[in-house]
Amino acid sequence: MNLRSFASSLLAALASAATLACIILTPARPVFAQRLPDTVRPEHYTLTLTPDLKAATFSGVESIDVTIAAPVSAITLNAAEIAFQSVSVTENGKQQTAAVTLDNSKEQATFTFKEALPAGKATLAIAYTGILNNELRGFYLSKTARRSYAVTQFEPTDARRAFPSFDEPAFKATYDVSLVVDSADTAISNTPIEADTPGPAADKHTLKFSTTPKMSTYLVAFLVGDFQCTAGESDGVAIRVCSTPDKVALTAYGVDVAKWVLHYYDNYFRIHYPLKKLDLIALPDFEAGAMENFGAITYRETLLLIDPKTASTGARKEVAIVIAHEMAHQWFGDLVTMQWWDNLWLNEGFATWMENKSVAAMHPEWKIDQTVANDEDHTLDLDAQPTTRSIRAKAETPEEINQMFDGIAYGKAGDVLLTVENYLGPETFRKGVHAYLTAHQYANATAEDFWNAQTEVSHKPVDKIMESLVAQPGEPLLTFSEPAKGSPRRVAVAQRRFFLSPGIQPDPAQKWTLPVCFKTDNGQKCPVLTPADDTLPAPKTGLFFANAGGKG
Repeated sequence: MNLRSFASSLLAALASAATLACIILTPARPVFAQRLPDTVRPEHYTLTLTPDLKAATFSGVESIDVTIAAPVSAITLNAAEIAFQSVSVTENGKQQTAAVTLDNSKEQATFTFKEALPAGKATLAIAYTGILNNELRGFYLSKTARRSYAVTQFEPTDARRAFPSFDEPAFKATYDVSLVVDSADTAISNTPIEADTPGPAADKHTLKFSTTPKMSTYLVAFLVGDFQCTAGESDGVAIRVCSTPDKVALTAYGVDVAKWVLHYYDNYFRIHYPLKKLDLIALPDFEAGAMENFGAITYRETLLLIDPKTASTGARKEVAIVIAHEMAHQWFGDLVTMQWWDNLWLNEGFATWMENKSVAAMHPEWKIDQTVANDEDHTLDLDAQPTTRSIRAKAETPEEINQMFDGIAYGKAGDVLLTVENYLGPETFRKGVHAYLTAHQYANATAEDFWNAQTEVSHKPVDKIMESLVAQPGEPLLTFSEPAKGSPRRVAVAQRRFFLSPGIQPDPAQKWTLPVCFKTDNGQKCPVLTPADDTLPAPKTGLFFANAGGKG
C-alpha cells in the first residue's frame, strides 16, 4: 500500500509527527488478541459474487477447501457485516449443516457441527449476503457524478467484509473468482478472464477468472463497472491501465512506466513477474494512495492518471514512484508475504526502498537521490521523538494492525535497507534478495528469514545489524574523536540515542550494532561497530569521513 501523499505531509511537520506517534502508540480502548486457530487451514476458495450497485448490496456463494490438522467440532474464521444464509461442510462424502455463531467484536464466525470432523480434507459451502458500504474498505461503492462502481480494498483486515475467510496473511490459498454483473459492465480481478457467459438473468453476464496463485486474502481484488483501459506489454506480460471512461485518455503514461518498471524488476529480482497480466486501475473514491493487489493494483486517480504533455516534472515523478512502489510489492509482499503484521515493514520498507532505485534508473535526470535524502530527514525527525516505535512492534487486533502503516514502517525501514545495501554493495545485496524470494515464493516469511538470507550470501553480520535496527526504537548518534596516530590507525567512537529535544536524556545502555562506512581513496571501508566497541579501525591516511555516501 502506498500512503506517500498522506505520510509526507505529516512527516514534514515535527508537531504533527509527534502527535501521529502518540496516536500510533496509544490504543483508544483495551484490545485483545483476535488470531484464528491454525487447526484448520484453507487451500482453495471458489467465489461467485453478485453485486447490486443500485441497492448497495451483494450476494455470495462460496466454497472453501480446507485441511484439518486434528479432529474439530467447530471451525472459526473471519466475517464482518456478513449475513449467513446457509453453511455446511462435506468430508469423505458426508455432509453436515453448521450452526453459525457470530462474535462481532472479534469479527469472527464459528461454524459448529453435531459430529466432529476428522483430520484430513473437507469443504465448507457458504451462502451469504453483504453490503456495498460507503466506508472505502471491504467491498464498497466508489462513485462518480455519473454512476457507482463496486470495488475492493482489503488490506489489512477487510477481505472478511466481502467473503467469509481465514483473513490472516499466513493463511495463503488459491482462488477461483466469478462475478455476475450487468450486461453493459465489465469486471477486473487478479487474473485474466477465463470465460464470459450470458446470464443467469437476461440482463446479466458472468465473468469467470482463471485460478490465482497461492496468495493472502488481503491481496484479492475484484472491481465492477464500465472501466476502459489502455494496453501494453512487457516481457510477455499483458499490461493495462484502466479508469472510468471519461479519464481513459490519461492512462497512457502509466502504461509506459509500468512496462519499463516490470522489465527492470524482472532483471533485478531474477524471478519473472509471476502472473500473466498486470492491471493498474484508477478508482474515483479510494482512501489509500494505492494498493498492491496481486495482478490488479488499485490507485487513487491523482496518483495514476496524468497527461505528461502538461504535467509538471514533480507530478510525473510522483506517479512513477507510486507505480514503482506497488509493482515492487508484486514480488516483495505478494509473491512472498510477511508471516504476520508485526513484520509489515518487510513489505512497505522494501517497496519504499525499491521505488527509488527503479525510478532513479529510469530517470537519472530527476536526481532521486536528493528525494531520498529529503525523505530520510523527515524520517529522522519522526524517529527522534520520544514517542516513536520500533520497526517491528506488536500488532494483534485490526486496530493495532492499522496503526502499523506509518512513517516507521515505510520510511525508517526503507532507510535501514539502504544502509545495509550500502554496507554489502548493491550486487551482494541483490543476491541476498533473490535468495530470500526464491526460498519463500508463494509462502510467508519473517524478518529473520530476510536477514539470515543476506547473512548467508554476504558472510557478514547482517543479522546482528538488522535485528539491532529493527527491534529498537530511535536512532543512533555516533561521536568520533580525532583519529589516533600510529599504525594501525584507530578512532575512538561513542554512540547514544538521539532526541530532537535536548532535555531528554537517553538510556546509556541503548546501543546498536552498525556498519560504519569510512570514505577511502578506493571507495569505502565499513567496519562494524558493536555495543561493546569504543574504537574502530580508521582509514590509514587522508581526510576522515565516517558516513560514506551519506547512507548510514
